[in-house]
Amino acid sequence: MKTSYLVAALVTAGLLAAPLAGCAGDSRNQSTGEYIDDTAISTKVRAQLIDDKELNLFQIDVRTDEGIVQLSGAVNSAAAKSKATRVARSVSGVKGVRNNLMIQ
Repeated sequence: MKTSYLVAALVTAGLLAAPLAGCAGDSRNQSTGEYIDDTAISTKVRAQLIDDKELNLFQIDVRTDEGIVQLSGAVNSAAAKSKATRVARSVSGVKGVRNNLMIQ
């Protein structure tokens, strides 16, 4: 039950924060819609990572640029690193995953 509240809070926070981050896009002329899509993808990936007991969301940073998800931070094993990639790829809208996670 706690997990569903946390997921809902993350999704809501991500969706509310996106419009406040700047409507003009970034220096690569990314449109506001693309920026919001990337923010939503990152939020969905984080929500999926929360649901997985083997992965520690608080050690994994998730960023998305033009549908490409970048994972960075640290995990405990090669299996966890691979699983993080699979989880990210399972999210709708993800065009690719760059897994820069380090194994501790």
